[in-house]
Amino acid sequence: MYCNQCQETMKNTACTLAKGVCGKPAETAILQDLVLHVCKGIGYWASKALPLGFYSEDDAFYVTRMLFATITNANFFTQDFEHWIAEGLERRERIRLAYVAKGGAIDSTPPDAATWSAANVEAIRTAAAAGKGALTEIADEDIRALKALVLYGLKGMAAYVEHAYAIGISERSIFEFMLKALAQLADESSSKDTLISLVLETGKAGVDAMALLDRANTGAYGKPRITKVRTGVRNRPGILISGHDLRDLHDLLEQTKGTGIDVYTHGEMLPAHYYPFFEKYDNLYGNYGNAWWKQDVEIEKFHGPVLFTSNCLVPPKESYKKRVFTTGIVGFEGCTHIPDREPGKMKDFSAIIEMAKTCEPPEQLEDGTIVGGFAHDQVFALADTVVEAVKSGAIKRFIVMAGCDGRQPKRSYYTEVAEKLPDNTVILTAGCAKYRYNKLDLGDIGGIPRVLDAGQCNDSYSLALVALKLKEIFGLDDVNKLPLSFDIAWYEQKAVLVLLALLYLGFKNIRLGPTLPGFLSPRVAEILIENFGIKGIATADEDVAAMVAGR
Repeated sequence: MYCNQCQETMKNTACTLAKGVCGKPAETAILQDLVLHVCKGIGYWASKALPLGFYSEDDAFYVTRMLFATITNANFFTQDFEHWIAEGLERRERIRLAYVAKGGAIDSTPPDAATWSAANVEAIRTAAAAGKGALTEIADEDIRALKALVLYGLKGMAAYVEHAYAIGISERSIFEFMLKALAQLADESSSKDTLISLVLETGKAGVDAMALLDRANTGAYGKPRITKVRTGVRNRPGILISGHDLRDLHDLLEQTKGTGIDVYTHGEMLPAHYYPFFEKYDNLYGNYGNAWWKQDVEIEKFHGPVLFTSNCLVPPKESYKKRVFTTGIVGFEGCTHIPDREPGKMKDFSAIIEMAKTCEPPEQLEDGTIVGGFAHDQVFALADTVVEAVKSGAIKRFIVMAGCDGRQPKRSYYTEVAEKLPDNTVILTAGCAKYRYNKLDLGDIGGIPRVLDAGQCNDSYSLALVALKLKEIFGLDDVNKLPLSFDIAWYEQKAVLVLLALLYLGFKNIRLGPTLPGFLSPRVAEILIENFGIKGIATADEDVAAMVAGR
């Protein structure tokens, strides 16, 4: 295998052995490369057919799901990808025939992704073993790095688009961009200048995708507001729900009403508590545990079934694998998979509920509260208080510490930064990176908590809106003149998209850690440093001093 899409890739270069750091087997990794190869072929024919009036949202959504399925810690199940590859080839051929039927011309030398075929599963396995479609086939390391930036940005975008789609919200322009971008990735003659432009276009589409999901979530569940979330337990059986999909949480809460079973959020599902819609469910008790990477210990102690609705799954231990359920694009051999909902209906979570009734209540890990819900509308409501605190000098600087958490010991850096920042600084956060500091007692500034949690990783969009609003209020001509510093932690591809979105919006001088992405070539890394001021992290003491000084 050759996989370098996440922050924990081996030696910050690539996972190349029989299994990745995430636990993904080599065969699965190669099949993921292959399904992406097929998606590039779909993008090629679909983008050629668009000017002729042919467009299929169903095909665009298939591509979206496949991009999401190949994101880190989502699907480890080889058979899923074999099925999806065969389905993708059928879709690609249908689109090609529709294009030809409308009078479309065929290039004399179309890219391999547009013509490759497999007669059966054995042919798929043979092609997978040969590594067809992997980025390693690209000889020019700068071209490979730029294509990786776009591809991984598309994966992050797909996650957000899929969650919005589950609620019934979509936007054709985003789907069309994804198809056209995949076609560009299939083009072996793409120049560096073309790909640099495509990187920035991916950032723009990323902003649109996060805005789309924001509209979907707030339209369905209300605007997040300041909320205290319990971290303790009560003496009833429970179901733990992890991931990001709020529609799945909605379905589960409806089906567990009156059953005597409590539902607990985990990881990135914590911000669901901030949406007023869910307050009516007294069976939504609290949040259990911490960031995704501690799940093996925490699931052992939870005792009840666990539902994974999106990425963040760690290969489960045999001791609790039977209690792990997957749904959507998540998959793992030996775990029960809940099928997609039928149109107009809920997913059927009866199997999870029946298991929960037979389980002991969860063990208590902690007993306290977490405060969150500082998405853009809530912060705008506090704008006068925030602005006055800045003008009076009570708040000297905002530090954006959004992003992902991970296993590496070096990530204790983010806890140290939070602890060492002066009392006149406020941390703006979103994503699971918050678990490094959201339970610290950092106090407040005139009633404003020093940690303002906007929500999930996609709610980094809220943080950008807050910054742009402050720029407007203070009458600045450049958002980078705000008393604002970025110290972002990344792990997977949604964080890549967030970074590209921030760059598109004009934010510069972003610290990115705990390491810069291993998929960047030296020259592409230089471009990001020279043009956007991207920088790695140093020690907590050094970076705190630099950020407080505006560097």
